[in-house]
Amino acid sequence: MFYPMFFKPIYKENVWGGIKLNQLYNRKSPYEYTGENWDVAAHEKGMSIIENGEFEEKTLKEIMEKYPQEILGEELKDMEKFPLLIKLIHAEENLSVQVHPNDRYAMLYENGQLGKCEMWYVLHAKEGAKLVFGIKDGSTKEDFKKAIEKGQVKEYLKEIEVRRGDVLNIPAGRLHAIGAGIILVEVQQNSDLVYRVYDWGRLGLDGKPRELHVEKALDVINFKEDNSHKVQGLSIDLGEAKIKYLIANSYFAVEEIILKGSYVIKGYSKKFIIYTCIEGECTIIYKGEKYLLEMGRSVFMPAILEEWEIEGDVTLLKSYVPNIYEDFITPLKNFGYSDEEINRYVSIEHM
Repeated sequence: MFYPMFFKPIYKENVWGGIKLNQLYNRKSPYEYTGENWDVAAHEKGMSIIENGEFEEKTLKEIMEKYPQEILGEELKDMEKFPLLIKLIHAEENLSVQVHPNDRYAMLYENGQLGKCEMWYVLHAKEGAKLVFGIKDGSTKEDFKKAIEKGQVKEYLKEIEVRRGDVLNIPAGRLHAIGAGIILVEVQQNSDLVYRVYDWGRLGLDGKPRELHVEKALDVINFKEDNSHKVQGLSIDLGEAKIKYLIANSYFAVEEIILKGSYVIKGYSKKFIIYTCIEGECTIIYKGEKYLLEMGRSVFMPAILEEWEIEGDVTLLKSYVPNIYEDFITPLKNFGYSDEEINRYVSIEHM
């Protein structure tokens, strides 16, 4: 009854977008300025519709509500809202400089919505491409507020150059902006809350300035952060499959899988898994059926699935909601990593 599920793409028109998602990943967005493709989503602003198998044309929300344990897993079956949102983002131009609130702030000031922690995996970056990644050390709330009022925001932004394969962690409270010429995968909490503080002086697609959210942004920016650096990850070698553990927090974990050959996943996963193909392609074999996963697409593996095989020359991102000790810490300890090494990639976010 249950099987690997693919979803119809959800395209988003954005003033900073372009056409490269169509060009690189055989997409068919109708928009000239396509900034985002929501690959896996169950949000009021975008709902994934299944495009294969018995549940074709059903939404992710529908099957989650009807079969919560089979879809989400025992530990997550009581969730009222699907926990993750997976996107491909193309920034033809700079995104706005923005920040996201945590759960506590969103609950109090955004009618009970979720906050937003996210991570980025860079797929393409033009030479010299940069993004905003935090606020310069020593900046205070008062300094930054004055800079906004005087139009001097750029002087306070921490920018870093990126290239393909770079991984960045964006917890709630970290100021950020994807720079022009960058395509990336974003794994995030299921939220669309954005507080913009600066938009490069441009107009939106409607010819009007886009809304800024200065007061709320100042409330939630973390002016004390000192760990805004690229994520290196910790690798384990399983022969034909090499797994790099990238990020684990209270909301999601992400691993990179580089496969040259065959990789068998045995037993029940106990939780849903999302694979996003970022290079090459592969075949997922489940109960004798073959499912082709192409570059730039994601596949959803319900929690009830038992044992499958992945074949190909491919690089995948694996996203899921972790039991941090069981899914992330223990495998790394078994391969000899120390607590100090592991703790660099684990964070427990609080509401």
